[in-house]
Amino acid sequence: MKNLLLAALLTSLLGCTTGLRIDTSHPSKNQDERVQYVILHYTSTNLQRSLQLLTTGEVSSHYLIDAGPATIYQLVDESKRAWHAGESEWEGRTWLNSTSIGIELVNPGYDETPQGRVWYPFTDMQIDALIALLKDITARNHIEPRHVIGHSDIAPLRKLDPGPLFPWERLAKAGFGLWPEAKAVAEAQMAFEQNLPPISWYQHQLANLGYATPQNGELDVATHHVLAAFQMHFRPHRFDGQPDAQTAALLVVLNRMNKPR
Repeated sequence: MKNLLLAALLTSLLGCTTGLRIDTSHPSKNQDERVQYVILHYTSTNLQRSLQLLTTGEVSSHYLIDAGPATIYQLVDESKRAWHAGESEWEGRTWLNSTSIGIELVNPGYDETPQGRVWYPFTDMQIDALIALLKDITARNHIEPRHVIGHSDIAPLRKLDPGPLFPWERLAKAGFGLWPEAKAVAEAQMAFEQNLPPISWYQHQLANLGYATPQNGELDVATHHVLAAFQMHFRPHRFDGQPDAQTAALLVVLNRMNKPR
């Protein structure tokens, strides 16, 4: 008899929980999208090895795009957190796995040769597929175009991907990321040719753009790496990490453009 009563009580309680009702008629205005950024990477290896590493290894990404044919693989649902960014920072936000969508592009990265480091280009089909994917992702998640960035931007002391051959200008023309107008850069550069600003100015400008940069007025190892990452993104023909006039001009122009929509 006691067992029957317990069973009846449990059934009653379960019935109450399955009938849970939540009033959603008062949404708060104080909210935004959980996903803020799209982070772009290269895999440093071929398709099969990339799939193996990203599905059974210690890293993952939401999407993988092959070089040709440019197949798009979804490996992690966008509602889940993928392990692609690692220790990272942008605009003061840290550990960006929680607030970003990661896209890996199949690309060997680079080879070290007697003549120096040789980088591998991306295929046109691959970039076409990426642009189509970005249109879909950013529209659905309301991600600002300026928030499409590279792994080297958010982790400049550790990472080089997607590398100096990644076509950021092409992406910007399609509406993703930032790219400065050459004329505006040339005009700004003239003002810096004879009088370079101090290192503290570069550090401040880099931080305004989003980079995690020391603010100590010294060209230390961290600042050198951040400058090199910035240059690789916006001046890929020379990313030596040196604070020159053209770098200063690029920073001025890009910070004028870097406004929330």
